[in-house]
Amino acid sequence: MTPRRPADGVELIGRPTPQRAEVLEALAGCEEFVSAQALYARLVQTGSRVGLSTVYRTLTALAEAGRADVVRDTNGERLFRYRASEDHRHYLICRQCGLSLPVDSTAVEAWADQVTEISGFADVHHTVELTGTCATCSAARSAD
Repeated sequence: MTPRRPADGVELIGRPTPQRAEVLEALAGCEEFVSAQALYARLVQTGSRVGLSTVYRTLTALAEAGRADVVRDTNGERLFRYRASEDHRHYLICRQCGLSLPVDSTAVEAWADQVTEISGFADVHHTVELTGTCATCSAARSAD
């Protein structure tokens, strides 16, 4: 059996188009969180003709479909990271270099479930953003 490529899931976000598949493949190829503008620039560098608005729409649709994690940088810009499965994750992100590490969020998920149950709300979503300075950036700053 051949493993599925990320673009094979493009039907999750609407009509499957080559442009959406291209954006999905590009996002899946990024190791860290990336802005729509940065992803668009990467696509343009490779000769892609995908428009910036298509990049924004596709990334937003991926996030809504549970196939992209979204965090905000220090300026409030949304950054995206491909999520291969529907598992919800939380990250610790370096404010200096952007390094992102998934963290165990069992306590956060339990708390969110408890608040949902107690409140009587349905279809509750949550966002938890943890930022700091990674060891490499801390060491570099200390050396200055």
